[in-house]
This record gives sequence, C-alpha cells and structure tokens, in this order.
Amino acid sequence: MTEPLKGRLLVAAPTLLDPNFDRTVVLVLEHGDEGAVGLVLNRPTETEVDEPLPAWRWKAASPPVVFVGGPVSQTAAIALGRSSTSGTVSDGFAPLFAGLGTVDVARDPDAVGDVESVRVFAGYSGWGAGQLEDEIDEGAWIVVDADPTDALSDDPDDLWRRVLRRQGGTTAWLANCPPDPTMN
Repeated sequence: MTEPLKGRLLVAAPTLLDPNFDRTVVLVLEHGDEGAVGLVLNRPTETEVDEPLPAWRWKAASPPVVFVGGPVSQTAAIALGRSSTSGTVSDGFAPLFAGLGTVDVARDPDAVGDVESVRVFAGYSGWGAGQLEDEIDEGAWIVVDADPTDALSDDPDDLWRRVLRRQGGTTAWLANCPPDPTMN
C-alpha cells in the first residue's frame, strides 16, 4: 500500500474520462489495506439542503445544496462540517484535519457541538483493496494536499482548476486543459 491518503485530495487527471469522476476533486475520508472512501467536492445538485434535512438548513455552507459525493449508495448521506473547536471529537463530529470533520446529520444540529457549517453529500466514492493505488499508478489521479477551505468551497464549479493551479509547475498547467482535448 502507498502512504495513507486520508485527508488528502485526489484530483482527476484530464485523461480520466469516467463520467462519475471527470474533472472532480475527491477528499479521501478513509484509506487502508481494505480500500478507500472519499467524497467528490465539486458536484453540486439542484436539491436544497432543507429538502432532505430541514433542521440543518441554517448551517449549510454556500451554496446550500446537496452535493453528489460519488456513485456508491446515492441514497446515503454523508456530511462534512467545520468546527470552531478544531480537532475536538464530540458526539456527532469526527475530526479529519484543520477543524474539518464528518458530521452526523441524523442528530439535532444543536447537539453536535460547535459545528459552524456543513455540506451534505448524497453517496460516496469507494475503491476496493488496491484499486485506488492502481488508478493512481495509471495516472488517473493526482494526489495533493487538501486546503481546509476546499471541502466547503463556495465556488465548487472552479475547484478542480483552483486546486491544480496552486500546485505549481506542470501540474498547474493541467488546469488549462480543455474538457475536450481535440479542441486544443
């Protein structure tokens, strides 16, 4: 297995044309010998958060819509949130890094500690044992460090380009690749 990827970003290479992951940025939530789980950070839907989770509407990060977290179990909800008590484990909040963590949205928002904002994802991205490592080795994903603001970005449509640009060098240049390489 490669180094643990939990808390890092997978940025889809321009050559990754799978419609589930084309130009996506995935935050890895878990990674180990048995596989990996992550959330696509830049696929907003038209569904307002208050439709499935009215109690969480006032804590929804902008844009206040549900995001597609990936192609697996799209009826399941996973939420990320920012806590003002950076890194503190509490009932309903499990920290990842820099005050960002998963939030149990089945709980009452007032019972989940100091969560300032949340983003709700329908479904998740999942890989079996060795699958993600193989995809990385094949060049499908660029692994980069996450910025604490990536997960709750108020401009998810430009997240792929912004993450690539901040890497510098050749990786930054990839942000300029057109969606259809034949148009280059």
